[in-house]
Amino acid sequence: MAKVLIPTPLRAHAGGQKEVEVPGATVGEILAALTAQFGDLRQQLFTDEGRLRTFVNVYLNDEDVRYLDRDKTPAAQGDTLSIVPSIAGGVR
Repeated sequence: MAKVLIPTPLRAHAGGQKEVEVPGATVGEILAALTAQFGDLRQQLFTDEGRLRTFVNVYLNDEDVRYLDRDKTPAAQGDTLSIVPSIAGGVR
């Protein structure tokens, strides 16, 4: 099981939980298990084509999976997956 950290903006779609444990041998399997458990998260994280949305960043043990093997990145028991949505805005 991997621990998945749910960011505050997405907790409403995950039963209010800030972290959950889900099974999976890869980042893709973990995200699939997460969205199977919390169906509302699927449209927040993935496009209709099933690709991770561009504004969603995923880290496995503090390493950005975009620089690893993306959804095929292997995960081990006890790993931590962090979902970090990009935040834009501000004042000029």
